[in-house]
Amino acid sequence: QLRYSVPEDREPGSSVGDLAKDLGVESRSLAARNLRLVSEGGQRHFQVDLAAGILLLDSRLDREALCGQSHTCSLHLQLVMENPLQLHRVEVEVLDVNDNAPQFPKPEVVLEITEVANPGTRLPLEVAEDPDMGSNSISTYELSPSEHFALSINVRGDGVKMPEIVLEKALDREKVAVHHLTLTALDGGNPVKSGTAKVTIHILDANDNPPVCDPPISKARLEENVPVGTLVTKLNVTDLDEGANGEVEYSFKISNNAPGKFTKLFSLDPRTGEIRTKAPLDYEESSAYEIAVRARDKGSPAMEGHCHLRVELIDINDNSPEIVLTSFSSPVQEDATPGTVIALIGVKDSDSGDNGRVHLQIAKELPFKLVSSFKEHFSLVTNGPLDREKASGYNITVRAVDSGFPQRATQKTFYLRIADVNDNAPNFSSPFDTAHIQENSLPGTSVFSVSASDPDEGSNAKLSYSILDSGMQDVPISTYFRIDQDNGTIYTVRALDYEQDKVFQVPVEVKDAGSPALSSTAVVHVFVLDENDNAPTIVYPSVPKGSAFHQTIPVLAEPGYLVTKIVAVDADSGHNAWLSYQLQETAEALPFQVERRSGEIRVTQALRESEDPHRVVVEVRDNGTPSLSASVLIVISLEENGVQDFAKSLDLPESSPKDPNLTLYLIISLVSISLVSCVMFAVVAARCL
Repeated sequence: QLRYSVPEDREPGSSVGDLAKDLGVESRSLAARNLRLVSEGGQRHFQVDLAAGILLLDSRLDREALCGQSHTCSLHLQLVMENPLQLHRVEVEVLDVNDNAPQFPKPEVVLEITEVANPGTRLPLEVAEDPDMGSNSISTYELSPSEHFALSINVRGDGVKMPEIVLEKALDREKVAVHHLTLTALDGGNPVKSGTAKVTIHILDANDNPPVCDPPISKARLEENVPVGTLVTKLNVTDLDEGANGEVEYSFKISNNAPGKFTKLFSLDPRTGEIRTKAPLDYEESSAYEIAVRARDKGSPAMEGHCHLRVELIDINDNSPEIVLTSFSSPVQEDATPGTVIALIGVKDSDSGDNGRVHLQIAKELPFKLVSSFKEHFSLVTNGPLDREKASGYNITVRAVDSGFPQRATQKTFYLRIADVNDNAPNFSSPFDTAHIQENSLPGTSVFSVSASDPDEGSNAKLSYSILDSGMQDVPISTYFRIDQDNGTIYTVRALDYEQDKVFQVPVEVKDAGSPALSSTAVVHVFVLDENDNAPTIVYPSVPKGSAFHQTIPVLAEPGYLVTKIVAVDADSGHNAWLSYQLQETAEALPFQVERRSGEIRVTQALRESEDPHRVVVEVRDNGTPSLSASVLIVISLEENGVQDFAKSLDLPESSPKDPNLTLYLIISLVSISLVSCVMFAVVAARCL
């Protein structure tokens, strides 16, 4: 759907929009495709320059004549192109310009007010008219300066501003019998335009209190098509006077900007103030009515009050949807790609809201679906493969149902013929799959089953599966996995080692037995799950198995003194590689403790010179199930020398480590961490794909 906008004062022949560019076609092809412009409503406001592909203005537009007081003004066009048939909707919004000045229904307004009127008494004024909309419409009113009167502006239910003259100071007819004022209406355009009316107020030397409406502005709601004679409302008017001065008569107030159309639909009892319907009401004709009522007493001179009633109609579902078949293409090839347009369908419903919201339906078992092109227009498109050998044609019933209560529905049936072609390839249910298998599983363990389907029949639907050695791994993938060519189940060829390979990409091909054979591929990401099959390895101190590590510390070492630090690694990952350190229990309490996570051995109490060397067994245990462990024996001897420096006390090399195994284990640890990070990124990428 294309959308353009054009100001209402644009000259005929002006460019509205570049159709060829926005439709994505070459302008020289428009004439060959027999481009036609159809205006809704039959009025021609636009034309198309087929040579340039430009939408032009055919006549000068008058927004006020086209759309009246509507907040938005849009003209709807349809572009029809052939070879292939396409339908495009064009919406042109007519923008308002400030080309109208406000104007009052009468150039002079004559009002009357009694001299005993209390300050605060209101005199309603005629509303000015401005055909322009939005900010160009009536913005405000101004009243010439007056000692006795001021201007008040009320806003009624439909947003219209209603000026009123308010008495601010008591009147004295003997001093001034007539007041002359000027009322000015200003719009919100740029530059501002205005209109004026002369207001003449005669001061009457008569009775006391005017009739008062409570409230002065009210609202009533009733359903359309209610029986004639239905009570809409009863006006609540009071007059504090007595006798004839307090007797009120009611009548409709009709002015140029409030035409009396409502008088044909509503009746007003002059004595009781009851307003009833006197003709059927149709929401589709008008959704609301503004009714002005004059309440006048029988005093001399008579005083009057003014009531304003807004009657809003509630739409009922009294119109059935209408189906319009704009275009229909038959026959259609059976190899038509999904989304091929079969028909263009429009719907109409004169109701509003849910009552006018229409849903199109077709039978779910048909290989077609309805796609909303734009508002109230749908395309019937193919939604799956067509097979002429199974069905040479379809009776398609389109059913339009609105959302009202009770629902109304309409249906239309047409026959579509299928033209024969030959194609269909097998397809996997998913191009990417994920599987998990525990390391050390026995060869022949089932890993995953891929599934593919082929809508063909016979040998063309007989499928066989195979694994492709595509060079994605250094070693052929077939040395790790095999697949059952009939059912697509993938099995292991040998036991897998998580520490060696953490993830495999297994490309699988499915091929039918047709001639020529058609095929497709999918990739199964097989993630190897870690098993706690590696015990921790103590890399420092490095001692032969069955030997002890000897460490000397000063006899004067205080509590907290760092004796040494145990460093261990675990080839597993995750929880299986979380290590903790602890001392094996002995018969006597040791003056040492080991930090559970860091492996640091520290002095916990003061040492004695006479103590024999302490034999401390440190056990390193992982967090796997079952848990695996390693231990080292450390013999701690006391010496009488002064406090040693940290490197000497630990018996650590001060430069590079002498034990090449320590370097190797550190490298293994870094590589393991890098591999785990890579695997995590690969998993995230596979999930996203």
